[in-house]
Amino acid sequence: MALIDEIKVFAAGIPADLKEKKGLCELNFVVAERKAFLSKEKLTYTAKFRVDDANKQVKFTEMLQESSSGMQNSGMSFKTESFKTGKGGQSESVIEQQASQFGKKYDYQFDFKAVRSQIEAMAQAAGYDFKYQITAKGL
Repeated sequence: MALIDEIKVFAAGIPADLKEKKGLCELNFVVAERKAFLSKEKLTYTAKFRVDDANKQVKFTEMLQESSSGMQNSGMSFKTESFKTGKGGQSESVIEQQASQFGKKYDYQFDFKAVRSQIEAMAQAAGYDFKYQITAKGL
């Protein structure tokens, strides 16, 4: 089975929405939702990756996004907020802090590191290098 097919099976088991466009894959999973008076807020985990079969490499990035819609104090509004994750160093602690902040607002038990680790393990088992990137630029 091709690596991308293995990842699709894994994504279906989360369950996450996996889309592919021009070789760039995007995995989305709604981590939590909350409803308030005339408004709705969602926390979404998004991973973007590209499987480069020719060079046996997987480039990967991920983020948490918060979006809200509905009536706010000033009428109808829509808001999106994103936080990029990193592997080690300050960027990692930023997402940890943001996940902690979101944990105060939302009730969820989602471990985003598990998704990254599983895709990395599948890539390495298939003989691919796994390259974690802070941003989607260069994917």
